[in-house]
Amino acid sequence: MTPAGLWSHAVMDRREFFRTLGGVVVLLTAEPLEAQQGSGASQAAPRDIAAWLHIGEDNVTTVFTGKVEVGQDIRTSLAQAVAEELHAPVSSIRLVMGDTDRVPFDMGTFGSRTTPFMAPQLRRAAAAMRQVLAELAAERWGCSPEAVTIEAGLVKGPAGKTATFSELTKGQRILKEIGESTPLARPEHWKTLGSSVPKANGVALVTGRHEFPSDIRLPGMLYGKVLRPPAFGATLVSADPSQAERIPGVTVVREGNFIGAAAPDEATASQAVAAIRAEWKLTPQPRAAELFDYLKKNPAPMEGFGGASRHVVGDVSQGLAAADHQLRQSYTVAYIAHAPLEPRAAVAHWENGKLTVWTGTQRPFGVRSELARAFGVSETQVRVIVPDTGSGYGGKHAGDAAIEAARLARAAGKPVKVVWTREEEFTWAYFRPAGVIEVTSGVRRDGIVTAWEFHNYNSGPAAIRTPYAIEHQHIEFHPARSPLRQGSYRALAATANHFARETHMDELAALVGMDPLEFRLKNSKDPRLRAVLAAAAEKFGWSRRQKASGTGFGVAAGFEKGGYVATCAEVSVDRTSGAVRVVRVVEAFECGAIVNPDHLRSQVEGCIVMGLGGALFEAIEFEDGRILNPRFSNYRVPRFSDLPQIEVVLLDRKDLPPAGGGETPIVGIAPAVGNAVFGAVGVRLRALPLVPHGLKT
Repeated sequence: MTPAGLWSHAVMDRREFFRTLGGVVVLLTAEPLEAQQGSGASQAAPRDIAAWLHIGEDNVTTVFTGKVEVGQDIRTSLAQAVAEELHAPVSSIRLVMGDTDRVPFDMGTFGSRTTPFMAPQLRRAAAAMRQVLAELAAERWGCSPEAVTIEAGLVKGPAGKTATFSELTKGQRILKEIGESTPLARPEHWKTLGSSVPKANGVALVTGRHEFPSDIRLPGMLYGKVLRPPAFGATLVSADPSQAERIPGVTVVREGNFIGAAAPDEATASQAVAAIRAEWKLTPQPRAAELFDYLKKNPAPMEGFGGASRHVVGDVSQGLAAADHQLRQSYTVAYIAHAPLEPRAAVAHWENGKLTVWTGTQRPFGVRSELARAFGVSETQVRVIVPDTGSGYGGKHAGDAAIEAARLARAAGKPVKVVWTREEEFTWAYFRPAGVIEVTSGVRRDGIVTAWEFHNYNSGPAAIRTPYAIEHQHIEFHPARSPLRQGSYRALAATANHFARETHMDELAALVGMDPLEFRLKNSKDPRLRAVLAAAAEKFGWSRRQKASGTGFGVAAGFEKGGYVATCAEVSVDRTSGAVRVVRVVEAFECGAIVNPDHLRSQVEGCIVMGLGGALFEAIEFEDGRILNPRFSNYRVPRFSDLPQIEVVLLDRKDLPPAGGGETPIVGIAPAVGNAVFGAVGVRLRALPLVPHGLKT
């Protein structure tokens, strides 16, 4: 019996199978590789090399991962990870990402998990594959595996013998388990990791050859549009599609509250939707003006947050009694939009009962489950493919456009593309949660914080714990019923919690007349936090800063997702006009051993620029269930003219495992700017955005 036959018919489990065969097994099978990957609903990470890597006859190593590329450049960093352990050129590594029929199950691309979790998984698979190549070469040349070396993608043996990877594997699948303790290269010995390898598909992106989800086209494809309700929570009472159905080539679909049209071109689809006469029943909705009271008065169940929602150490009442000064303040954070470069887009195609969807999402397997539930089919009958996507920022977890396209495609009997307009993106996508944060604290005259009570309403528990050494703490997150649809955003609630915490720390420093940097260092025992504060302050010239009229300096620091950040900001305030300009930002960031310095620097800079919007002016305005500023003409995002001088200091800790760098660097900019405004004009700003219409002094 061949190994393939044994695999197909034996009743033993996978581990027993490997133990029985032992050694290196090249699986000779005619079954397509993709058919053996993402099928089924198992969430356990596969242990066999073939699930993650395949060396083709062209000597290209194909890597399979459920992670997706949304601009954070993990296509490059993961290729580096494999190349490092395989001892191969990065150019010989090709990634298949986010295709549920071809890659192992993955929860999604979020939470800065790719670098600390997926990269080590692929490194272990590559290291195991390298061992297999050495064993295959040793068998061919009649020597020990220890006599075989691999360098730059070439396998070398005694007496000058050489072989390429594909000459040894012959393009077949390698059937061997990845060892529990497969050794990996230490950061101090890295050759590929730790270097600024150029972007993997950079040429295709800058020349326009790359196809984003909104670029996908299939033969015979139609274009879809959806009739949107006039307000959130509206129910469709009746609809008359007769005029739309008279338009040549139009298919109108109604399922419950969903009603849309598919047509040969986008303009005709829009015309058809506009021709549908619909009656909606509206429900009362809160207004933006009453948002923060609403959040405090409308609690929601704690489901899904677990123990992260509450942290108590010591007794806050004792800490307050030991303080020379007490301070109680409230801070608020507005809803903001993700404003991705590419709005939601999907192309859906039904064929022989199977649904295939090309879409931009951070959770391909999650969207596969959504589609299966929506249409009452097995997940094995749904395939989700995610082309490299025009950004997500945490805003593309759900399959809204995918489900809409699939509904229309099923009714029309042809592939259908749905691309949201910018106004739809601003209105019907979910927002970063708004929140209210109340802080009560106590501090001694010498600057030691003795008590810390911190309550977050609605915005979330991410990074809610203080990094400062405070003896008495009570920290708690309180979920609330949100009047708007809300969800993940870059760094989750870490931005809100850092804004409140670092602003409050600045207020305490002012209360005792202490320098804000000195105050933070006095209350910190964490060497990593102290290191980024020192690095940022040194580069910024904190001790040498010169006070001038209308000029202020601010500092903020914190940690999240395994990374530490400190931000120093200089602002200029025009008291006459109220204009606030961020002049200079210095940010120090440490996330363990650095994988790709240039790309990490780009991530930090991108976080700072994005964070400026939420810090200064981004806010969703709403009333009666309607978004009042659903387009870029009245939703302010950072412009080139808003950008300060940005300097990034990267601390490379080769003694620590790499952590993600796409989220944590955003959290320091808002409090640093707010603290700098206080330094400039003595006005304390406790709400994000800080100056949506200029500073009122």
